[in-house]
Amino acid sequence: MDASIMTVLIQDGITTGAIYALLSLALVLVFSVTRVIFLPQGEFVAFGALTLAAIQAGQAPLTALLLVALGVVALVVELIDNLRVAERRTRLAPRLPLLLGKTLVFPLALYALTRSVALQDLPMLVQIGLTLAIVVPMGPMIYRVAYQPLAHASILVLLIASLGVHLAMVGLGLFMFGPEGSNTKPFTDLQFSLGDSMVSGQSVIVVVTVAALITAIYFYFERTLSGKALRATAVNRLGARLVGVGINQAGKLSFTMAAGIGALCGILIAPFTIVNYESGFLIALKGFVAAIFGGLASYPIAALGALSVGLVESFSSFWASSFKELIVFTVIIPVLLWRSLTSNHVDEEA
Repeated sequence: MDASIMTVLIQDGITTGAIYALLSLALVLVFSVTRVIFLPQGEFVAFGALTLAAIQAGQAPLTALLLVALGVVALVVELIDNLRVAERRTRLAPRLPLLLGKTLVFPLALYALTRSVALQDLPMLVQIGLTLAIVVPMGPMIYRVAYQPLAHASILVLLIASLGVHLAMVGLGLFMFGPEGSNTKPFTDLQFSLGDSMVSGQSVIVVVTVAALITAIYFYFERTLSGKALRATAVNRLGARLVGVGINQAGKLSFTMAAGIGALCGILIAPFTIVNYESGFLIALKGFVAAIFGGLASYPIAALGALSVGLVESFSSFWASSFKELIVFTVIIPVLLWRSLTSNHVDEEA
């Protein structure tokens, strides 16, 4: 290994580590707020990448139709939940227009748009925006249908629900996109010289985008009321409820952010690699390894763990490419042992 190869490996490790850092942030956020180990995070990665690939191929993405179906199911669940309680029925009428707009009108408008416009002729930024508009609203809808009724269940029950949602979304991904993988057009063909090595403009865009998004999320948690409410829920769910923070609203918001982060990660990695309907699970699993570094609670440590995972994967692919996945997932074992020996064990909060 010479200096140029090492530079390429470090560049690749930082790029993939940045993606894992975003995914670990989403996993930590969802678990802290809802106690859900969000196994379907990878499906949002795959849906984001494959939806953009379908748009660039001039096809109407079936994820738009899935969004309509999820909206209808979420609307029915919400109406049944409100109509069976007299106190909630009186508060339903003022909220009904907004509820219909979010769950029915908006998904139908997006579906009609994808059927009537030449999507491949749109500018790339518009294509990315349309992809996010289709995929991100699935997050709160899935929370409303699958997780909100179990909000006070044990972590084990929530994990089983997560597994069921993951398997359902994998099956839907196979139905919508088929078994073949796809990738998207590169954001740029520019390259920059760094000494004797070349740095890809694609990698720079990924790292800058991730850094900007993490900075924006930090200021969101520090400066906005809803961000502080999420932090309060993550620190103490019962205390947050006592001071008026809506646990269900916090759960929907955390799932919205997780869906957005997952879809954006899929968009960022799609120009680098072929993505198929089940690729996202393995990518998100590496983000989960990074989140374990932070004990599913600390964002900065999870981000450092993500960079470590990216570098370990990159150098493993050079020294032992056949065993790189094994090496990456073996890293979690000493971390779990260390966490087990050093953590204070407390009873699960009801």
